[in-house]
Amino acid sequence: MKNPLTSDFTIGFLGAGQLARMSAVQAFRYGMQVAVFSDRPEDEPVKFMTPHSYSGSFDDVNSMMEFAECCDVITLENEFIDSKVLRELRDRSGTPIYPSPESFALIENKLIEKQTFENAGIPVTPYSLIQDEDGLKNFGDKYGWPYLLKSSKGGYDGYGNKTVQNEEEAGSAFKKLGGQERHDILAEAFVDFTHELAVQVARNEKGIVVYPCCETVQKNHICVAVKTPAPVSSKIQKKAQELAIKATETIDGKGIFAYEFFLTSSGEVLLNESAPRPHNSGHYSIEGCVTSQFENHVRTVCGLHPGDPSLIKPSAVMINLLGTQKRTAVIENAEEAIAQPGGHLHSYGKLQSKTGRKMAHYTLLGDDTEAIYNKAVKLTKGIEI
Repeated sequence: MKNPLTSDFTIGFLGAGQLARMSAVQAFRYGMQVAVFSDRPEDEPVKFMTPHSYSGSFDDVNSMMEFAECCDVITLENEFIDSKVLRELRDRSGTPIYPSPESFALIENKLIEKQTFENAGIPVTPYSLIQDEDGLKNFGDKYGWPYLLKSSKGGYDGYGNKTVQNEEEAGSAFKKLGGQERHDILAEAFVDFTHELAVQVARNEKGIVVYPCCETVQKNHICVAVKTPAPVSSKIQKKAQELAIKATETIDGKGIFAYEFFLTSSGEVLLNESAPRPHNSGHYSIEGCVTSQFENHVRTVCGLHPGDPSLIKPSAVMINLLGTQKRTAVIENAEEAIAQPGGHLHSYGKLQSKTGRKMAHYTLLGDDTEAIYNKAVKLTKGIEI
């Protein structure tokens, strides 16, 4: 790979949403060119930022070749692609892809992910591959009701997931998620947890850094807020960070990786899910850390040394701002939040809002996590998008 600080160096993103947008901003800081490949018909946030915009299918290597050949390195914004496709794209174009197809293959769906980390000795939530309706009953008998059914590939923000209370609901959800079409459906036991935690890790051949352990606040399977550092003991924070580092080393990851954990009522830290890209739980790091997850995304995949992930102030909180109605996107009633010292508003540049869609986020920095969390909730309560 040529020097990434060369003026014509091009970083390419597979996926054109807000995560790629926030990483692209950091790439521009380093003087890089940015290319983007979208598999969606609508205009996405990064498309407005660069003339190097391509569209096609994540299933068709031919449609991605022109994009790949204009890039010096390619990275991911989402997981909605197959590792075999990534491998063929890399081999045919000659353009390196990070995380590598080999690393991605170890976590590319929820079943493989669980097996990879379980085999490495990392504790994970109890799970089983469900192949028929007998499997649904057997899992409920073993782990109790309710439990969670997940599509092994492609689920996010509650999509592709269903909590089932009994055999009838499980059978219906199994069909809706594609189980009868032989899509891999995973059952996961509900864990008696006290906190949901998250940690990001940035790694390449020049170093590895780990971000603070934060708490994610969830509602309807969507992260609505993040508190950093997590309101748990330093011992638990360190354990989550150690497991996140171990998970990244297990897959020989190059790039930025995010890990979600459950802290159980008995004090155990269980790995729930991973992401080979920037993650919603790390948005606070843009203003909250010396080096944001997005800057370290760019640094690590381009072969630059990962930067310091330390918090700038004792605490940082992030509030997700979700769409409140279906309409042309406009943020209303945000003036007080913007005027707040230490407050930062980020809009993702999506043209259309709809109820529950992630449209923006708000970060507030301070000295006391709970105090600034309560203030941020109050400041953002009346915002409509």
